[in-house]
Amino acid sequence: ASSNTEILSIPDPATLASVLTAGVKNTIGDPRVKVTYEPEYVPAVPPPVPDIPPEHLATMIKATVKVQVLDDNIAYLKIQHIIGEEMAQKVGPLLLEYIWDKVLPTSAMILDFRSAISGELSGIPYIVSYYTDAEPLIHIDSVYDRPSDITTELWSMPTLLGKRYGTSKPLIILTSKNTLGVAEDVAYCLK
Repeated sequence: ASSNTEILSIPDPATLASVLTAGVKNTIGDPRVKVTYEPEYVPAVPPPVPDIPPEHLATMIKATVKVQVLDDNIAYLKIQHIIGEEMAQKVGPLLLEYIWDKVLPTSAMILDFRSAISGELSGIPYIVSYYTDAEPLIHIDSVYDRPSDITTELWSMPTLLGKRYGTSKPLIILTSKNTLGVAEDVAYCLK
């Protein structure tokens, strides 16, 4: 790639993006990668969490999370959206009651991210920290945002709402080609 300087002479940005896309796809084998030319690009700003009563937020979360205890005391937790820090603080006690209190006493867990297509970056430390020890803190990930030129360091959290699942129980993580974005990062970090 470093010796292939011919592509630098491609004058049309859209054509260059297309050539780069093909090269990157062939190099890393990920068909989802796409290089685009967007001169008027403005990063999307996520809307603020509306002031919804915690009970209504809990209902929305229940619609995107499936929890059950299977035979042999194995927890099954299917997550379709990873909530962020702000929402977790609003509905934390309800999450503990609806989800965590059911799965905490189990002897093993299956985390199903096969349909997880959305999430918030600030939710990564919350999820990962439930499967780590409180000390020492662990560097989970570094996320670089090109438009703002900011790198965000993600670390495990020393204190959590509720108890940790811990590191001694088996944890199985299910992913698929439909596991996207933040859920991919959570799965990678837990690996």
